[in-house]
Amino acid sequence: MIRCQALRWGAPGQPLTPPVDFELPKGSLTAVVGANGSGKSSLLKVIAGLQKPLTGKLILDVPRKIGSLSFLPQQQHLDRQFPISLQEVVAAGFWGNKQSPELRSARLKAVLEDWCLSGLEQRPLMALSGGELQRALLARLSLAEAPLLLLDEPHAALDELGQLLLWRHIHAWHAEGRTLVVVCHDLAAVRQHIPYTLLIKSSGCILGPSTELIQQQPQTQVA
Repeated sequence: MIRCQALRWGAPGQPLTPPVDFELPKGSLTAVVGANGSGKSSLLKVIAGLQKPLTGKLILDVPRKIGSLSFLPQQQHLDRQFPISLQEVVAAGFWGNKQSPELRSARLKAVLEDWCLSGLEQRPLMALSGGELQRALLARLSLAEAPLLLLDEPHAALDELGQLLLWRHIHAWHAEGRTLVVVCHDLAAVRQHIPYTLLIKSSGCILGPSTELIQQQPQTQVA
Protein backbone atom coordinates (compact mmCIF):
# COMPACT_ATOMS: atom_id res chain seq x y z
CA MET A 1 0.00 0.00 0.00
CA ILE A 2 2.77 2.48 0.95
CA ARG A 3 6.29 2.01 -0.40
CA CYS A 4 9.12 4.47 0.23
CA GLN A 5 12.37 4.19 -1.70
CA ALA A 6 15.39 6.32 -0.71
CA LEU A 7 12.91 8.82 0.70
CA ARG A 8 14.05 12.01 2.43
CA TRP A 9 11.78 14.76 3.69
CA GLY A 10 11.93 18.00 5.64
CA ALA A 11 12.66 21.66 4.89
CA PRO A 12 14.56 22.38 1.64
CA GLY A 13 18.21 21.55 2.18
CA GLN A 14 17.49 20.18 5.66
CA PRO A 15 16.48 16.52 5.40
CA LEU A 16 15.35 15.01 8.69
CA THR A 17 16.80 11.56 7.97
CA PRO A 18 19.17 9.92 5.53
CA PRO A 19 17.43 8.18 2.58
CA VAL A 20 15.08 5.55 4.00
CA ASP A 21 13.29 2.53 2.56
CA PHE A 22 10.22 0.93 4.10
CA GLU A 23 6.94 -0.63 3.05
CA LEU A 24 3.60 -0.69 4.87
CA PRO A 25 1.37 -3.46 3.48
CA LYS A 26 -2.25 -2.98 2.51
CA GLY A 27 -4.50 -3.40 5.53
CA SER A 28 -1.70 -2.76 8.04
CA LEU A 29 -1.94 -0.73 11.24
CA THR A 30 1.29 1.12 12.00
CA ALA A 31 2.28 3.68 14.62
CA VAL A 32 4.82 6.40 13.85
CA VAL A 33 6.90 7.41 16.85
CA GLY A 34 10.01 9.49 17.45
CA ALA A 35 11.36 12.49 19.31
CA ASN A 36 9.85 15.94 18.84
CA GLY A 37 11.01 17.39 15.54
CA SER A 38 12.01 14.00 14.12
CA GLY A 39 9.61 14.39 11.19
CA LYS A 40 6.57 12.30 12.12
CA SER A 41 3.94 14.84 11.07
CA SER A 42 5.97 15.84 8.02
CA LEU A 43 6.09 12.22 6.88
CA LEU A 44 2.29 11.98 7.05
CA LYS A 45 2.01 15.19 5.01
CA VAL A 46 4.34 13.71 2.38
CA ILE A 47 2.25 10.53 2.20
CA ALA A 48 -0.92 12.64 1.98
CA GLY A 49 0.55 14.65 -0.91
CA LEU A 50 0.50 17.90 1.07
CA GLN A 51 4.29 18.19 1.11
CA LYS A 52 6.80 17.11 -1.51
CA PRO A 53 9.64 14.77 -0.55
CA LEU A 54 13.15 16.15 -0.94
CA THR A 55 14.40 13.04 -2.72
CA GLY A 56 13.34 9.48 -3.42
CA LYS A 57 10.07 7.85 -4.38
CA LEU A 58 6.77 7.39 -2.59
CA ILE A 59 4.40 4.83 -4.11
CA LEU A 60 0.79 4.57 -2.90
CA ASP A 61 -1.34 1.66 -4.02
CA VAL A 62 -4.72 3.35 -3.63
CA PRO A 63 -7.53 4.04 -6.12
CA ARG A 64 -7.02 7.24 -8.09
CA LYS A 65 -10.27 8.87 -7.05
CA ILE A 66 -11.64 11.37 -4.55
CA GLY A 67 -11.94 9.93 -1.07
CA SER A 68 -9.26 7.25 -1.37
CA LEU A 69 -7.18 8.89 1.38
CA SER A 70 -8.20 10.69 4.57
CA PHE A 71 -5.82 12.80 6.65
CA LEU A 72 -6.45 13.88 10.25
CA PRO A 73 -4.27 16.95 10.99
CA GLN A 74 -3.36 18.31 14.38
CA GLN A 75 -5.86 20.80 15.77
CA GLN A 76 -3.29 23.61 15.86
CA HIS A 77 -3.49 23.79 12.08
CA LEU A 78 -7.24 24.50 12.11
CA ASP A 79 -8.88 27.95 12.16
CA ARG A 80 -11.22 27.81 15.16
CA GLN A 81 -12.75 31.16 14.10
CA PHE A 82 -14.08 29.76 10.81
CA PRO A 83 -17.91 30.10 10.85
CA ILE A 84 -18.90 26.44 10.62
CA SER A 85 -20.91 24.14 12.88
CA LEU A 86 -19.89 20.77 14.30
CA GLN A 87 -22.40 19.05 12.03
CA GLU A 88 -20.88 20.71 8.96
CA VAL A 89 -17.40 19.62 10.05
CA VAL A 90 -18.51 15.99 10.33
CA ALA A 91 -20.58 16.10 7.12
CA ALA A 92 -17.45 17.09 5.19
CA GLY A 93 -16.64 13.37 5.32
CA PHE A 94 -19.25 12.89 2.57
CA TRP A 95 -17.04 14.78 0.10
CA GLY A 96 -16.98 12.83 -3.17
CA ASN A 97 -19.73 10.50 -1.96
CA LYS A 98 -22.80 10.08 -4.19
CA GLN A 99 -25.24 8.73 -1.62
CA SER A 100 -28.80 10.03 -1.53
CA PRO A 101 -29.70 12.89 0.86
CA GLU A 102 -31.86 10.50 2.90
CA LEU A 103 -29.05 8.01 3.36
CA ARG A 104 -26.59 10.78 4.17
CA SER A 105 -28.89 12.17 6.84
CA ALA A 106 -29.31 8.75 8.45
CA ARG A 107 -25.59 8.02 8.37
CA LEU A 108 -24.70 11.43 9.75
CA LYS A 109 -27.09 10.97 12.67
CA ALA A 110 -25.69 7.50 13.40
CA VAL A 111 -22.07 8.70 13.31
CA LEU A 112 -22.79 11.64 15.60
CA GLU A 113 -24.38 9.25 18.10
CA ASP A 114 -21.49 6.82 17.71
CA TRP A 115 -18.97 9.51 18.70
CA CYS A 116 -21.20 10.88 21.50
CA LEU A 117 -21.78 14.17 19.68
CA SER A 118 -25.57 14.20 19.57
CA GLY A 119 -26.96 17.53 20.74
CA LEU A 120 -23.87 19.44 19.63
CA GLU A 121 -24.75 19.53 15.92
CA GLN A 122 -25.27 23.31 15.64
CA ARG A 123 -22.51 24.36 18.02
CA PRO A 124 -19.95 26.57 16.20
CA LEU A 125 -16.35 25.53 15.90
CA MET A 126 -15.14 28.23 18.28
CA ALA A 127 -17.50 26.99 21.02
CA LEU A 128 -16.25 23.39 20.99
CA SER A 129 -13.85 22.04 23.55
CA GLY A 130 -10.66 20.45 22.30
CA GLY A 131 -12.06 16.98 22.92
CA GLU A 132 -15.36 17.72 21.18
CA LEU A 133 -13.56 19.07 18.13
CA GLN A 134 -11.26 16.05 18.03
CA ARG A 135 -14.22 13.66 18.15
CA ALA A 136 -15.89 15.67 15.36
CA LEU A 137 -12.79 15.37 13.19
CA LEU A 138 -12.65 11.64 13.87
CA ALA A 139 -16.38 11.28 13.14
CA ARG A 140 -15.70 12.88 9.76
CA LEU A 141 -13.32 10.00 9.03
CA SER A 142 -16.08 7.53 9.85
CA LEU A 143 -18.13 8.99 7.00
CA ALA A 144 -15.24 9.20 4.54
CA GLU A 145 -14.65 5.40 4.30
CA ALA A 146 -11.20 5.95 2.74
CA PRO A 147 -9.04 2.82 2.34
CA LEU A 148 -6.01 4.78 3.62
CA LEU A 149 -6.20 6.74 6.90
CA LEU A 150 -3.39 9.00 8.11
CA LEU A 151 -3.93 10.11 11.72
CA ASP A 152 -1.66 12.74 13.26
CA GLU A 153 -1.95 12.47 17.06
CA PRO A 154 -5.63 11.40 17.02
CA HIS A 155 -5.57 10.94 20.82
CA ALA A 156 -4.80 14.63 21.47
CA ALA A 157 -7.31 16.42 23.78
CA LEU A 158 -9.42 13.29 24.27
CA ASP A 159 -10.67 12.34 27.72
CA GLU A 160 -11.10 8.74 28.89
CA LEU A 161 -14.34 8.27 26.94
CA GLY A 162 -12.81 9.80 23.84
CA GLN A 163 -9.81 7.48 24.10
CA LEU A 164 -12.09 4.44 24.35
CA LEU A 165 -14.06 5.58 21.29
CA LEU A 166 -10.86 6.28 19.35
CA TRP A 167 -9.28 2.87 19.84
CA ARG A 168 -12.58 1.10 19.27
CA HIS A 169 -12.90 2.79 15.90
CA ILE A 170 -9.25 2.31 14.95
CA HIS A 171 -9.62 -1.43 15.53
CA ALA A 172 -12.91 -1.45 13.58
CA TRP A 173 -11.34 0.42 10.64
CA HIS A 174 -8.41 -1.99 10.69
CA ALA A 175 -10.79 -4.97 10.75
CA GLU A 176 -12.47 -3.55 7.62
CA GLY A 177 -9.15 -3.90 5.79
CA ARG A 178 -8.18 -0.25 5.77
CA THR A 179 -4.55 0.82 6.03
CA LEU A 180 -3.84 3.09 9.00
CA VAL A 181 -0.76 5.13 9.86
CA VAL A 182 -0.99 6.72 13.30
CA VAL A 183 1.38 9.28 14.85
CA CYS A 184 1.11 8.63 18.58
CA HIS A 185 3.04 9.78 21.66
CA ASP A 186 1.25 7.42 24.05
CA LEU A 187 3.70 4.52 23.98
CA ALA A 188 1.62 2.38 26.32
CA ALA A 189 -1.33 2.72 23.94
CA VAL A 190 0.90 1.89 20.97
CA ARG A 191 2.09 -1.31 22.63
CA GLN A 192 -1.48 -2.26 23.50
CA HIS A 193 -3.32 -1.32 20.32
CA ILE A 194 -0.97 -1.04 17.34
CA PRO A 195 0.91 -4.13 16.08
CA TYR A 196 3.70 -2.39 14.17
CA THR A 197 5.76 0.74 14.74
CA LEU A 198 7.89 2.92 12.49
CA LEU A 199 10.52 4.59 14.69
CA ILE A 200 11.98 7.76 13.14
CA LYS A 201 15.49 8.76 14.26
CA SER A 202 18.07 11.13 12.84
CA SER A 203 20.01 8.06 11.71
CA GLY A 204 17.05 6.62 9.78
CA CYS A 205 13.86 4.62 10.30
CA ILE A 206 13.24 1.26 11.93
CA LEU A 207 10.06 -0.74 11.27
CA GLY A 208 9.13 -3.62 13.54
CA PRO A 209 6.66 -5.12 16.03
CA SER A 210 5.56 -2.49 18.54
CA THR A 211 6.07 -4.69 21.61
CA GLU A 212 9.71 -5.28 20.65
CA LEU A 213 10.70 -2.00 19.03
CA ILE A 214 9.41 0.37 21.69
CA GLN A 215 10.61 -1.83 24.54
CA GLN A 216 14.17 -1.73 23.20
CA GLN A 217 14.35 2.04 22.89
CA PRO A 218 15.02 4.61 25.66
CA GLN A 219 11.88 6.59 26.54
CA THR A 220 13.52 9.86 25.52
CA GLN A 221 13.99 8.65 21.96
CA VAL A 222 10.37 7.91 21.20
CA ALA A 223 8.31 10.14 23.48
